[in-house]
Order: sequence, then structure tokens, then C-alpha cells
Amino acid sequence: MDSTIIDDAIAYAQELFRTNAGGHDAEHTMRVYRNTLRIAEAEPDCDVRIAALAALLHDVDDHKLFATVDNANARAFLKSHELPQETIERICGIINSVSFSRNKDRRPSTAEGKVVQDADRLDALGAVGAARTFAYGGEHGRPMDDSIRHFYDKLLHLKSLMNTETGRRMAEKRHAFLEAFLKEYIAETS
Repeated sequence: MDSTIIDDAIAYAQELFRTNAGGHDAEHTMRVYRNTLRIAEAEPDCDVRIAALAALLHDVDDHKLFATVDNANARAFLKSHELPQETIERICGIINSVSFSRNKDRRPSTAEGKVVQDADRLDALGAVGAARTFAYGGEHGRPMDDSIRHFYDKLLHLKSLMNTETGRRMAEKRHAFLEAFLKEYIAETS
């Protein structure tokens, strides 16, 4: 696999998310990518390059952002780099296993899928996760209380859904921040 494909995937994601300000932006993609690399270091069965590409492309066909079918954006990018069909299917399979809204508590079957899912879920925790929740809520005209409800419906469950030991350790501090944030929010709004 050509070493420039990672740089090209970064540029592709940055271009696609250039105008997004609702929490699914290029910065989110880059945080998921960096989390993927960090978690993958501790997972000997993980093909880091495959996981990295899946992380960089994990939102390029997100149903909340794009009206694509069958990972059309990811597939077009991967085909343009002349990857074998088997590799394209593997990466798209990982991408399809990441989304919380589509997978809930289902765990990916591959090491790469587990790593990327943990990396994406980590970005929904902590200070960044709280900020993303309110950015998304504001972009969609939701009152703050609806965004707070999202903490209880999704964010506070993520720590227990981590697949890897590294993901679990990274989630601990971020989960604690969310709990402290909610405690303070409730105190200030009661």
C-alpha cells in the first residue's frame, strides 16, 4: 500500500468536512485517527495501516452528513488509490462496524474494527465529547436539555462498551469528566 495514501486520506477528509461545525469535522477525524494509532500500538493483531485508513474514512459516508449508499465516498477514494477489492471491502467493513447509532452495543469482529470503534467512541467522551454534543445540538436547533439527555442516552454508556484495554483506560478519565460536568450543570441549573 502506497505510503502517500494516508496523507491523501487526511487531505480528503479535511476537504469533505471543511464546512462542518457540528462535531463531525476534520478535527474529529484527526482525533479518531490519532486515538487509533495510540490504541493499535498495544494490539499486536491489528493491521495499523488498515485501521488508520478506516479511521480517516470512518465518517465520509456518515448518514447524518451524506446521502451516499454503500460507502460510496470511501470506496471512490480507495479505488482511486488502486487498492485490491478485498482490501476495500475490509476497510468498508470496519467503517460499517464503528457507528454507535448503527451498532449500539455490537462489537466488531476484527482487531482493526475494535480499535477504530474505541477511537471514535473516545472522541464522544471527556471535554471534547461534551463540546461536540453541544455543537451538534446547536447545529440542529436542539435546546441544551436535549443535549444533556444525550449524555444519559449514549455518552455515559460508552466506557463500558470499550473493546480494548487501552481504550478502557483512556475512557476512564474522560468518563469521570462527563460525570463531573453533569454534576456541575445540574447544580447550576437547579
